Amino acid sequence: MLSVSNLSLRYGKRVLFEEVNLKFIPGNCYGIIGANGAGKSTFLKILSGEIEPATGQVSISPGERMSTLSQNHFAFDAFPVLQTVMMGNKKLWDVIQQKDAIYAKPDFSEKDGEEVGHLETLFAEMQGWNAESDAANMLSGLGVHEDYHHKLMSELNGKEKVRVLLAQALFGNPEILLLDEPTNDLDVETITWLENFLADFENTVIVVSHDRHFLDAVCTHVADIDFGKIQLFSGNYTFWYESSQLALRQRSDQNKKTEDKRKELQDFVERFSANASKSRQATSRKKLLEKLTIEDIKPSTRKYPGIIFKPERDCGDQVLSVENLAKSSPDGTPYFTNITFGLDKGDKVAILSKEHVAITAFFEILMGLDKADAGECKWGSTITRSYLPNENAKFFTDDLNLIDWLRQFSTDKDETHVRGFLGKMLFSGEEVFKKSNVLSGGEKVRCMVSRMMLTNANCLILDEPTNHLDMESITAFNNGLKDWKHVALFTSHDHAFVQTVANRIIEITPSGIIDKRMTYDEYITDESIKALREKMYPVLELV
Repeated sequence: MLSVSNLSLRYGKRVLFEEVNLKFIPGNCYGIIGANGAGKSTFLKILSGEIEPATGQVSISPGERMSTLSQNHFAFDAFPVLQTVMMGNKKLWDVIQQKDAIYAKPDFSEKDGEEVGHLETLFAEMQGWNAESDAANMLSGLGVHEDYHHKLMSELNGKEKVRVLLAQALFGNPEILLLDEPTNDLDVETITWLENFLADFENTVIVVSHDRHFLDAVCTHVADIDFGKIQLFSGNYTFWYESSQLALRQRSDQNKKTEDKRKELQDFVERFSANASKSRQATSRKKLLEKLTIEDIKPSTRKYPGIIFKPERDCGDQVLSVENLAKSSPDGTPYFTNITFGLDKGDKVAILSKEHVAITAFFEILMGLDKADAGECKWGSTITRSYLPNENAKFFTDDLNLIDWLRQFSTDKDETHVRGFLGKMLFSGEEVFKKSNVLSGGEKVRCMVSRMMLTNANCLILDEPTNHLDMESITAFNNGLKDWKHVALFTSHDHAFVQTVANRIIEITPSGIIDKRMTYDEYITDESIKALREKMYPVLELV
């Protein structure tokens, strides 16, 4: 078991959290949530011993092993992939190293024999004979082909290293597993594998992630960092979010009787308990929710942006026609060929590809920012477009304050009008006088969304809209797109975002497209589509 007592951390006058007392129980998965800068990753570093708290202590039951997901992608460059994974179990790896060093001695003594005998006993107790095969199986499960297992880590690219380091963290069945953003740079198949692995994992997992679908799939609890405290709540992220929003609405409803409020909350808990039966962690989660008391549900203090798109006019019948569109990279490698489709009113299309650069190229052609190598696209006369690019640095080179920055893109130059759109994205008070060229990544995206809302367009094109955003902004963006009744084309690595927004999936490949009117979950689980995808992509070294 892992516990923290009287834990505090301060940076100068700023208090991240104070007098935190928590116990993390085996068999549970805890999702650490909180606004950007609340201290989620810092809390994991305190648990792992990387950072010392100002006060308090972290305690681990004797004999238990903690494993963490390494954030240093270069730390193991000198080692082969398979060995890097096995290093995740430090005690076993030390035994292997000591054993090999003794066997390599040219003058093997009787004392060496006794020592190696002891090491062999430890090796057997730790199931060392299965270590290589276990590590290889884990790598294969994470999509790292056998051909890579004996390469040096320095020969792998960033995405490949992420998978190996994740295998390292998972290796050897640690009693406590700390994972900071484990789904970054993973494809949907690998994330699904990880979700299934953690759902079956019988020890303690503590995870930080902005992937709401992942948190919903694996978490039995959330640990919410807010107002300098960390509180544990039963249930997954969606349960926490919806219950806190319900409690917030109830708090503002002064006319509703107390008993009616209790009944509404109880019905909510029962509904989630029933839904929990569909989860791989059904039994534990259902029992946790059934034991939950109404007093455990509290309103969140989080602030959510107001992302509301209002088109100046509706779309006409002619939206978009794309005929035989093709584009290649500067070196001649095809991004896509033979792209032909049409859009209808109400289409909200998730654009997929194994190569994100292909999607960006496709969006820039649709926006008239680049030219296709072949083919054409025609927009209807009623269509007005607004684009959220993945790369936005060129919009933030001047030292304009946020009011003047947004005023550039508004036909109404009135300061009150512009301030209103900034306020919706949580820029208020003195924040509107920040210089645009010193904003964080998340602040820049929020400014770009303000710019989009100003346009009153009826077609939205969004290239990774959730990148750099905190959970509150992602949730608000997701809700805004769910309510959007017009046309949207977008790509996102956020599973919940794609599943809840898209009513059509188009995957662009080097040899054509796959176009299906279905949900994202239906698309990624359809066996016939999986077979089709394999045919349409060239053979990749790592999938």
